[in-house]
Amino acid sequence: MKKFMDRDFLLEHPMARKLYRDYAAKTPILDYHCHIDPREIYEDRKFANITQLWLGGDHYKWRQMRANGVEEQYITGDAPDREKFQKWAETLEKAIGNPLYHWSHLELSRYFGYEGVLNRETAEEVWKLCNKRLETGEVSARKLLIQSHVTLLCTTDDPADSLLWHEKLAAENFAVKVLPAWRPDRAMHPEKEGYAEYLERLTEASKKKIESFAGLLEALKARMDFFASMGCRTSDHGLSYVAYAPAPRGQIEEIFARGLRGEEINALEAAQFQTAFLLEMGREYHRKGWVMQLHYGVKRDNSRRLFKKLGPDAGIDCINTYTPSAELADFLNALDETDELPKTILYSLNPADNAAIGTILGCFQDGTVEGKLQQGSAWWFNDHKQGMTEQLTSLANLGLLGNFVGMLTDSRSFLSYTRHEYFRRILCNLLGGWVENGEYPADEKALGKMVQDICYDNAMRYFGFGRTE
Repeated sequence: MKKFMDRDFLLEHPMARKLYRDYAAKTPILDYHCHIDPREIYEDRKFANITQLWLGGDHYKWRQMRANGVEEQYITGDAPDREKFQKWAETLEKAIGNPLYHWSHLELSRYFGYEGVLNRETAEEVWKLCNKRLETGEVSARKLLIQSHVTLLCTTDDPADSLLWHEKLAAENFAVKVLPAWRPDRAMHPEKEGYAEYLERLTEASKKKIESFAGLLEALKARMDFFASMGCRTSDHGLSYVAYAPAPRGQIEEIFARGLRGEEINALEAAQFQTAFLLEMGREYHRKGWVMQLHYGVKRDNSRRLFKKLGPDAGIDCINTYTPSAELADFLNALDETDELPKTILYSLNPADNAAIGTILGCFQDGTVEGKLQQGSAWWFNDHKQGMTEQLTSLANLGLLGNFVGMLTDSRSFLSYTRHEYFRRILCNLLGGWVENGEYPADEKALGKMVQDICYDNAMRYFGFGRTE
């Protein structure tokens, strides 16, 4: 019987252990998509206690606490932080097989030096240990990034954002490069409440009057120029599904006008607007050399009860099985036909889409860039051992795993970088297993380079952040 989460955790074969220790563990981290607040980095946020660092904004944990019968006051409410921590410890002891069990113990080990097991009996010990370290100032936003060997991260930013904190960080020349990523979701949904108010914000930021769809595009392009001047190299779009419902420009202008007036827009019209919007954005990304990331396969804010109380990102989203691959292929083809398809990463929250994505990628690779179209890493509800293994295996079965741009955190937490360790161990174990089974030669040099490429170097080249040796 192996010791709980020892140095060989998830590494079942000699080659897996060698690849992890000699290559993956020594490779820095590039986090090309996260939700960390750049202001917290600039101000080097300190945390009063482990609850603030661990439970604040972490809807992964919130979901499991609710599943354990924990009242909302101990999750997002006003209960004392010590009591919230206790409720989480009691929940965690039931989370066998859940990645949160591994992530939590990796975080306790790597950042706080705790090698025990967190449960209801040890909660007081862990609470005191973590808080003592937090009180010394040894754990802060910047120190956690540096300790995690992060060299560059991309935040998630609305076109109307000022990027003030990015400007301040750039002027200060902080050791970790913090760049914005373009997330124009709010501009894409005239069917949603508050659209006109949002456009007022965008007008103010862009200095462009927005009275039409054409005017919206001009305002967005102006902001894209500003984002590019701040080092932005990637966009990100959160979608229910990738629609392809083309419509004449005049019809898109009419839909926009009705959205501006707050009038009802039906599902087909929303899909038509999304199609026109994303096609225009894709063309602009191609001109700028940006990467287009499409996250889809999610149905958000399902519990109206909790949404009314907590708003979005409350842990009430689920997999959406309506993810038509035919429409995704038609959308990409519309850009490919005119040679305006940008580098693109596709993520579906539905794991059943792995093979569909793998086959779509192969249709639009054009020889200009290694892995121009990518399948994104196992995302959100799939970033566990099985989900990562299935995504990596499917990608290898249908494409070129060696060109994969690897892991991202998609997280608001400064402790989430242990997820990269988790991913790297799973990757090395998969490769080591293929060697063990005689499915790939025991070529350490080739495998070591492949591990370093997937963990870091491929993404650096792909996003244009700099060449690697």
